[in-house]
Formats: sequence, C-alpha cells, structure tokens
Amino acid sequence: MEMLRWTDDLPLCQLCGVGTASNCVYGPDGKGTLNHPNEDCHFRFRSGEDGCFLYGVFNGFDGSRVANFVSQCLTAELLLGQLNSSHTDSDVCRILSQAFDAVEKSYFDSIDDTLAEKANLQSQLPDGPHFHQLSPQCQKLSDRLGVLEQEVSGGATAVVALILNNKLYIANVGTNRALLCKSTSDGQNQVIQIGHAHMTDNEDELDRLAQLGLDPSRLRQAGLIGGQSSTRRIGDYKVKFNYTDIDVLSAAKNKPIIAEPEIHGGQSLDSVTGFLLLMSEGLIKALEAAHGTEQVNQEIVAMVAAELAQQSSLEAAAQSVVERVKRLHHDAFVSGRSRAPHCSQHEDMTLLVRTIDYQLSDGSLTPTQGGRIYPVSVPYSNNQSTSKTSVTLSLVMPSQGTLTNGTNTASTLEGGTPTPGQSPTVTLQSTNTNTHTQSSSSSSGDGSLFRQRGTQAAQPDETGRVPPYVDFTKFYQLWGMDNSEGLSIQSGLGPQ
Repeated sequence: MEMLRWTDDLPLCQLCGVGTASNCVYGPDGKGTLNHPNEDCHFRFRSGEDGCFLYGVFNGFDGSRVANFVSQCLTAELLLGQLNSSHTDSDVCRILSQAFDAVEKSYFDSIDDTLAEKANLQSQLPDGPHFHQLSPQCQKLSDRLGVLEQEVSGGATAVVALILNNKLYIANVGTNRALLCKSTSDGQNQVIQIGHAHMTDNEDELDRLAQLGLDPSRLRQAGLIGGQSSTRRIGDYKVKFNYTDIDVLSAAKNKPIIAEPEIHGGQSLDSVTGFLLLMSEGLIKALEAAHGTEQVNQEIVAMVAAELAQQSSLEAAAQSVVERVKRLHHDAFVSGRSRAPHCSQHEDMTLLVRTIDYQLSDGSLTPTQGGRIYPVSVPYSNNQSTSKTSVTLSLVMPSQGTLTNGTNTASTLEGGTPTPGQSPTVTLQSTNTNTHTQSSSSSSGDGSLFRQRGTQAAQPDETGRVPPYVDFTKFYQLWGMDNSEGLSIQSGLGPQ
C-alpha cells in the first residue's frame, strides 16, 4: 500500500493540467520498451485563500529518489507560512533561493549515514579491480556497497513556478523549461521562454564556471558533466563532493555544479490572458529530435492552444499534447529518414499547463458554431533538404485574438513589442540548426494570416457546405513540390 504524504492534504490547483509519458527505447521493428522506471515528478498546489499557487516539474536521473525528495521538501519550504501577500519581489526571490538551498542541504543530510557506511565499506575492500578474486566476506561487502551506491546515486533538475499576489515567479535549476504565452494590449500574442537551460552552451554558465578557474572551451567540448548535460542540478553527490576527481572540473576553486536557481519575477499577471507551460527536458528533447531545434517553443504552444480549443479538461489537453509529441518522435524513427538516428529513444516527458484568465472550450463547439480556432498543425518535410519552405496560411478567426507562430525577437520576461509590419508565417524548417535563445514569438496586426469575422456562425451553401476556414492551396503546392509528391490541389481546400 502506498504511504500517505503530508502534501496529500494540500488542495490541488484546478487551473492546471498535467500530461506525462514514460521513457522508451525503440527496437528495429519500431516497438518501444521501457528503459527504466519513470523518474519525472511534479506538483500543482493552491495554498489556502491567499492567492498563492505553486507548480513544479522535476526531471530525475539515475533514479527518482532525488526528484521525489525535492518535490516533497520544496513544498514544505514554501507553503508552510514562508510566503505571504506583504512580501516584495525581492523577498519572494530570496525565499525561493533559500528554499532550494535548504532542500539541497536536507537531501545530503538524509543520505549522510548511507555515505558514511559506504565510505567505511570501501576502506575494508582491497584495492584494484579484481573483484572475481574476492573472498566470500569481501563479496558480501561488495554487494552491500552496490546497494548503498544505488541508494545515494542520482539527482534532479527542476523548474518551479510561483504565483503570489497575481505575480509570476520562475525558479529554474538545470534543463527544464518555462514558457509564457500571453496576449498583449494591442491584440498581439507572444510566446516567451523564461530563462535559459543551464548547460555548457549557455554563455552565462560558461562565464560563471570560468570565474572558478575552469576552461570554457573544454567544458563546451565535453558537453556532458558526470553523464549529464546540466551545469546546475540538485543532489548528485558524486559530482558535488568528488568534482576534483573529474578531469574537466578538477581545476575549480569551488563547487562548480550547484543547485542555486536562476529566478525571474515578479511578472504581473493583471490583464494577462494566456497560459503557462512547464516542461521536462525529455519533452523538449523528443520534439527537437523529431523536428529540429528552431521552432520547438512555437510548436508546443500551438499544440497546447489547439488542444485547449478541443478538449473539455486541462488534464486531457496536456496529455494529448504529450501523446502527440510521443507519436511525432516515433513516426520520425520509423520513417527511416534523416531524423531517424536522432529518435531511437526518448526520456520521460512531463508537461504542466496552467491557464491564466483563459476560458477553456467545452469541447463541443465546432468552428461554425463559434468555437475558437488556433494555429493548424502542418506536415514537416522529412527529407531534411537545405531548402526552407515558408507558407502563409489564411485562417478566419472569431473576434478574440489568437495565437500564431512568428518571427523570433529578443525578449525579456516582461515581453517586448513586436516589430511593426512583421508578417506572421508558419515556417517549415528542413534544416537542423542548433540554436538556444530566450525568445518571444508574436503575430503582427497586419491581418495577412488571420482575417477577423463576426461571432455569427457561417451559413452552409446549397450543397450543405460552409466556406473553408483555411486556404491551404499555396501551402500544398509548395509542400508538394518540396517533397516531389504530386498532391492533388482543389481550390481553397487542398487534398480531400
């Protein structure tokens, strides 16, 4: 029987949905098998009546112990009276930072006795790798040592969102991601990545590590540190305590791999309509493997928006997006084309969707009945040619502004105003360029992509059909030529 946890008594946030999928390794026949038990976890709590909401997505590695520990203890460090409505932004950021520090220390305290026993056993074993020559007594010690090693190994990365006084704060440690999608006052819609992943391709992280005496070029070349891509993580005692034994870290003046969060906020959510996404690294990497890195944020947001328009619950919408990414990843593998070698396996995937002043569809409205329409999903060219096909889709919308993909522009957490005259497009990228930027995508107001219509439902003609909402003609022409496939084009509708 599963043990009850104190967090089981905390009220769950009903403005949030979570989708998950376990890791998978594909065989030659395309069938997937579980590589290891699921190591992701999450939380989504509402604290009392003070308008405090706490969300988190945690990506464990080498086991789920650290991720589970962090999700439990971090909640205790933040929702037992530490936060209140009188706190300033600096107060909240300080409390968040202190919470992560306390959780890291608590975790190592929890394994202190195990580490001491492990060190004692190691001192009793003979030096050298000749374990096949061990006496029965030493073999028992070795077996016990293996059990202890499994108990203390592993770590976790974390992305946490706090909403207090209707302000958003994001705390990130590692390689998970937070996206905020919001409509601006002039009807624009922006997709904002809040912060950067802590990896060796992050210039700020390289600068931090260089100040400790490490060589940025060696770090960049190594990529992985202690088997992981993150330069910040919680737990992982091997790297934290024995970094001098790791060649690329041995010259550090102090601990190079830290659990200190990068914190952004507070961002006022007054008059904001949209949604917040927290994603584990596994979800991001799976979509990047299938489609490349350029438009991952925009693709995820478009999928979420489409599902929110169709599903009647946030849970169903989040799960549908995860299942869709999983399917795209699998399809890329079985296609045998250029993306296939990148898609032989994927890690655990978690997506948390939190709406902000956002009305969820009842799931029963169709476009002709006034239902909301969002960016359509378009096929990607799997041949990975060097050409790029840019297609503008005409999509008739209700009067409410909707989300589109667009051109990347630099942005902060506050979000920038898009450059006037930007032409919104859905761009098919067939090249795989490795970009890593904090970006905001927005739609312009020139009306070239979305044409507004009234709330009156479209009327069928004498054949019983209504006018099409999307004109795919140009898209199918270009996409068909790009793939050398003779798609039949019917005016205004594309293939039937």
